[in-house]
Amino acid sequence: MDAATGAVRATLSSFVIAIDGPSGTGKSTVARTLATRLGAGYLDTGAMYRIVAVAMLRADVDPDDRVAVADHLPFVQLDTPTDPQQQRHLLTTVLPGNGSSGTVDVTGEIRERAATTAVTPVSANPAVRHWLLDRQQQLAHSGRMVVEGRDIGTVIAPDAQLKIYLTADAAERARRRHAEQTSGDATDSALPGSIQPDGLAAVQADLDRRDRVDSSRDTSPLRAAADAVHVDTSTMTIQEVVEHLLELAAARGIRADATGRTIDTGDLTGGPEQVR
Repeated sequence: MDAATGAVRATLSSFVIAIDGPSGTGKSTVARTLATRLGAGYLDTGAMYRIVAVAMLRADVDPDDRVAVADHLPFVQLDTPTDPQQQRHLLTTVLPGNGSSGTVDVTGEIRERAATTAVTPVSANPAVRHWLLDRQQQLAHSGRMVVEGRDIGTVIAPDAQLKIYLTADAAERARRRHAEQTSGDATDSALPGSIQPDGLAAVQADLDRRDRVDSSRDTSPLRAAADAVHVDTSTMTIQEVVEHLLELAAARGIRADATGRTIDTGDLTGGPEQVR
């Protein structure tokens, strides 16, 4: 093996693909499918904020009360899956005083209406973003990773080998989200029927609201990295988007794992990661 070949292989052994964009652009499905095709790990940073939101709701903490949310963070722990085919989200709450704890599977709960409403102020809370930042950066750089969110290319992994910013026109985004709610499949990890369908106009209004909050927040606002590749998914199928991203990745030396295996959490982190 010559030096040039060795250099290419060294590059392929570790990478970050950052996928950012607003809701309704196909971000989660595209990112998970891409990770599976590449034999890479997958990190859904949005799910981490949703788990924190659920933790606040379960503790009767007002998600809009930034101080109260920040004060409750020391009592929250969450497991962060990185296997694209096994997305099971666990929340552990440590009780103040006696230190006892209980763990629950919140995979479906984080996609319910209450969590969807609460995650907007929670994710805009600087204390929450700071609390999750180190763990998100550690996981993003833990091997061969596809990471999705709203600030991956700008904050979590500005050194990513490939940065993608997915977009779609407003009407198409609303149609997709409405279809997901109607089918009870808001994301690949949502439990059937976990979200009650709203009318299309209500869905559009909610997307507009979330866009305004995400784009205007002081800490880590939603925006494309300067060197991100913009991909408009309005008229594309998931398969077409994934194939396009695979081409972009290959041009940067990122290809499928030579073993053909799917990376699981243990391969990337030595075990389930926990945010404390």
